[in-house]
Amino acid sequence: MQPKTVSLRTFWIVVGILTMAFVIGLAGIGRIEITPATVDATTPQYRPQEFTYITQEEGPDHPDQALLSSIYEGATQSVVSIQVRRSGPRSQDPAQRMWGQGSGWIWDEEGHIVTNSHVVEDAADIFVTFHNDLWAEAELIAQDSQSDLAVLRIEAPENMMLRPLERAPALPKVGHYTIALGSPFGLENSMTLGIVSALGRSLPVGDPGLASRYSLPEVVQTDAAINPGNSGGPLLDLSGRVVGINFAIRTEERSPFGTGVNSGVGFAIPILVAERVIPALLEEGEYRYPFLGIAGRTISAPVASALNLDSDVLGVQVNRVMPGGPSSEAGLRNGDIIVSIDGFEVRNFEDVISYLVMQKSPGETVEIGVLRRGRSRTIDVELGTRPDVESSDPALQMISSAEAIGIATDEISDEIGRLERSSARGGIRGGARVWIVTLEGAEDTATVLVDALSGEVLSLEVDSGN
Repeated sequence: MQPKTVSLRTFWIVVGILTMAFVIGLAGIGRIEITPATVDATTPQYRPQEFTYITQEEGPDHPDQALLSSIYEGATQSVVSIQVRRSGPRSQDPAQRMWGQGSGWIWDEEGHIVTNSHVVEDAADIFVTFHNDLWAEAELIAQDSQSDLAVLRIEAPENMMLRPLERAPALPKVGHYTIALGSPFGLENSMTLGIVSALGRSLPVGDPGLASRYSLPEVVQTDAAINPGNSGGPLLDLSGRVVGINFAIRTEERSPFGTGVNSGVGFAIPILVAERVIPALLEEGEYRYPFLGIAGRTISAPVASALNLDSDVLGVQVNRVMPGGPSSEAGLRNGDIIVSIDGFEVRNFEDVISYLVMQKSPGETVEIGVLRRGRSRTIDVELGTRPDVESSDPALQMISSAEAIGIATDEISDEIGRLERSSARGGIRGGARVWIVTLEGAEDTATVLVDALSGEVLSLEVDSGN
């Protein structure tokens, strides 16, 4: 019996050892899977001391800690904090501080610094502080409120070399990592990490109080934390290259100072727009945008239903052709549906804006494909120059209250039945000028928000009265 007892004990000891080995093996596999990717000796690395970046077409796809630290150490040498002493109307407003603050970054070795136009608005004095606490007084060279970009110039402090940031040759893809650098709330040399949440956004820029604001196309949306003070700072990829210039956040909450804070939805001016605008500001002091001279709305499902269009009809319905504008001279009419531009398919109003801003210049001709009463035709339009926001006539740019009521009626008529009364009043929602249209039926009342520039229906509510 004794040998049998020994064999049984030995058996359980062996089983225990094998079980422990198996568990340890699983734990080892788990550690391998969750360990951040490392950069080995064969991978091109970011070298801050030489300020060179990874230049291969596809850079690193994972932000390990060594790479992030390396990008930070190199890029912060080119990122600056900007302090502005304001003059004019903003400095007299009790809700506005006389001193403003933002961020910027070095564009070239000649001392040009890029920031947002709104950062240096009404500036009497501008001061730039570098990563090493040295500072310089800056001169405003030019600004463009329609892209929210501005160029400053400084003389480098003694014995300090200016190190420009490298610019990416193309936009990143959705899901790519992004790094925001700047001075949120005045906290200099701050870094946040996120991803590209969306591309192709179109946002209004300029003073929300002006009716004649324009939209900026191809805006990059990111969840990298962006807060007041980040404006003008760079948005980088994992190769340390600039893919955008941080300029706005989406938030409904307001601090006691009236400034929105990060909600995970931030926006950056695409570097491809900056590559077109900044050289023109340096050479000519301004950038001339092409101008089509229309207001319109995307053919959404409700619009298509109201117009009895087939579900495969996509494009932009022209709500208003500006009198005397390029489209008016070429023969474009209210009610036309733009389906293509220079042979490229148009699916929404952003497609039109993006193509004009990114591909065309004033004086060039575009071929507009339209549907008019169900028939296809092409119209050649010679592009004009977009009027300045400050000098353009609001009456020329805005759709009328009657036009807003007509748009709202088309959108909601099937839901409230016979219309008994209608009215429209102007307002501002989310920084955009809108018409607030009220439509009253026998039993229901509808409230429709219509963009005063494009004619887009932004929202609608129906009160059944029950």
